[in-house]
Amino acid sequence: MQAYCFKCRKKVDIQNPTQVKLKNGKPATKGKCGKCGTTVFRIGKG
Repeated sequence: MQAYCFKCRKKVDIQNPTQVKLKNGKPATKGKCGKCGTTVFRIGKG
């Protein structure tokens, strides 16, 4: 799965992806950027 990294300014693979749920009940995926280690976030089921 990929997400946009704002630090690298491109789509990167998510390292250690974790499924989370937003306040409104929608699913999301949270993890780390494979290149710089910044937290990346993707809304939606993956």
